[in-house]
Amino acid sequence: MAVPKRKTSRSKRNSRRAANSKMVATGFVKCPQCHEPKLPHRVCPDCGYYKGKEVVAK
Repeated sequence: MAVPKRKTSRSKRNSRRAANSKMVATGFVKCPQCHEPKLPHRVCPDCGYYKGKEVVAK
């Protein structure tokens, strides 16, 4: 079984963990109808519009 030869230093450990913190959430866009933030290519959860047409009655 593989065993580490030396203790991993704090800076080495933290720099390895820091790679996950650089991942960012998907970009939000403003809805052209109600100007609320929404995910791109999806129906707006606030007004129910998609591509200028009402798809979900609100």
